[in-house]
Amino acid sequence: MTEYEEKYWKEGKLVAGVDEAGRGPLAGPVVAAAVVLPQYTEPFLYTDSKGLSKKEREEVLSLIKEKALAVGTAVVDSAVIDRINVLEATKLAMKRALEDLKHHFDVVISDYVNLEEFECVPLVKGDQKSLSCACASVVAKVLRDRIMEHFHRVFPEYGFHSHKGYPTKAHKEAINRAGISEIHRKSFKLQNTSRA
Repeated sequence: MTEYEEKYWKEGKLVAGVDEAGRGPLAGPVVAAAVVLPQYTEPFLYTDSKGLSKKEREEVLSLIKEKALAVGTAVVDSAVIDRINVLEATKLAMKRALEDLKHHFDVVISDYVNLEEFECVPLVKGDQKSLSCACASVVAKVLRDRIMEHFHRVFPEYGFHSHKGYPTKAHKEAINRAGISEIHRKSFKLQNTSRA
């Protein structure tokens, strides 16, 4: 889990791992996180956020906060996603999360997305190959889940607490029943989704 980091650590460089949560949902923001770990951090996470239960993610988040030199986060809402498209919104969130670190780093390891402004290593399934990236994946997922649980209290008719805005059958049925809310992504195919 640290072979990509170690190449740079041996050169005395600090690595920032960056990842996002929320590219696929029909509602809610894209959330990105960036994590800088101390050089030669021993792996303490061996999978991305999707491979962990909610309880495990919360436990790992505490470990990340304890071990990391810096953690940065950023949220880009559905209105911006509609305006600039979800890929550009993802890149924007990642850049803002890196800025939010307020800590020096030399290289970025991302989950697939190439950030041209940085020395960036965009790995396919980076959150399963890089410890820094896996840590960012957990931070982003926990933060986005909390945001969607908040939105469930605002818009209880959609069941955001369970599907987090992803296009599940229950979510599509709720859209067809209740229409779209202000946090739905209007640039995504939303209406009559259960019959699409």
